[in-house]
Amino acid sequence: MNPMKPRMILLAAVAAFACAAPRVQCAIPQGYAGKPFTDTMHQTGPANIPGIVQCALYDLGGEGVAYHDTTPENEGSGVLNRQVTPYNHQRIHASEYVWHFREHEGVDISFVKDWADLNHPNAVSPPINQFYIGWTSDGEWTNYTVNVAEPGTYSVKCLYSYNEKEVNRDASGKPLAEISFSLNGKPAAACTLPRATKGWHYWDYGQMATITFPEAGPQLLTFHYRRGNNWAFFVFEKIGNP
Repeated sequence: MNPMKPRMILLAAVAAFACAAPRVQCAIPQGYAGKPFTDTMHQTGPANIPGIVQCALYDLGGEGVAYHDTTPENEGSGVLNRQVTPYNHQRIHASEYVWHFREHEGVDISFVKDWADLNHPNAVSPPINQFYIGWTSDGEWTNYTVNVAEPGTYSVKCLYSYNEKEVNRDASGKPLAEISFSLNGKPAAACTLPRATKGWHYWDYGQMATITFPEAGPQLLTFHYRRGNNWAFFVFEKIGNP
């Protein structure tokens, strides 16, 4: 593997801010009220596949439509990143926009900070100011309207942290909630992270799933997650035909 490839993908992320026979049209479920995320800084519309899906750029539409979060507060942008003591979470390498990104929505978002995420070795270091979803809980999910340019089977790689000891498990040690993707409201891919990291702010990058997009065009991708992780972005790379 080219040792520069993970770093190249991370830099691209900064810049970018099966239907069986008989053949069935795969499309966004009728009546879905969510819309692709857009604001003054992000005006490119749905993420393209193949390409990068930024976790914090989930759809607009609110609780129960674009996402489900177990707490109404944004624990990062709306709570932690307003604190200046004992640590200044309003890092000078960021900005007001980054400190309080989507602060009035329930999904818990923060950003990569110099002293928290980059003051120690990472298996793969994230870009500074990279948004991520944190404070994760069992049963939470986010929706992404995506534009599939090429139908086919894709590998899904992610930039993540995995605090394994924080995962809720039953008496046998099995996680109480799974990580997975749905496509247009139907299960599409189970996810397995390649390895745990040392803690919440220790980062790694690797393949977590494969998923098949049978059709080109707009699709609704749902990411279901659980306690124990921070999620920065997904990279979809085509590896085969439908």
